[in-house]
Amino acid sequence: MITCFIRYELDPFGKDAFADYARNWGEAIPRCGVDLIGYFAPHEGSATTAYGVYNIESLAAYEAYRQRLAQDPLGQENYRFASRERFILREDRIFLKNVSLPHAPVVKR
Repeated sequence: MITCFIRYELDPFGKDAFADYARNWGEAIPRCGVDLIGYFAPHEGSATTAYGVYNIESLAAYEAYRQRLAQDPLGQENYRFASRERFILREDRIFLKNVSLPHAPVVKR
C-alpha cells in the first residue's frame, strides 16, 4: 500500500471553490476504487496550502484508477470546474509508504 499526498497551492480567494472541488472528489474518488483519506483546506497558518490524501495498492493501480476517474462524469466535471475557476495555482503529487506500522495503541489521559 502506498499513500498519495497531493499538495495544492491555492488562490487565497479560492478557498470556498476548493471546498466544493474537494467534496466532489469525496464522491468520485471512492466510486473509482480508491481509499480516500480526505482533502484538507487551510484553517490556521497558510491561507494557500491544501492537501488531498488517499491510499492505493500500487503505482499500476494508480494508473488504472486515473483512467477510471477521467471517465467518471463527476470527475470530468470537477476537472472542468477547476480549469474554469482557476483556484488551483499549483499541484504536486508524491507517493509515500508508511514505514512506522504497526503503531502502538493511543494512550488517553
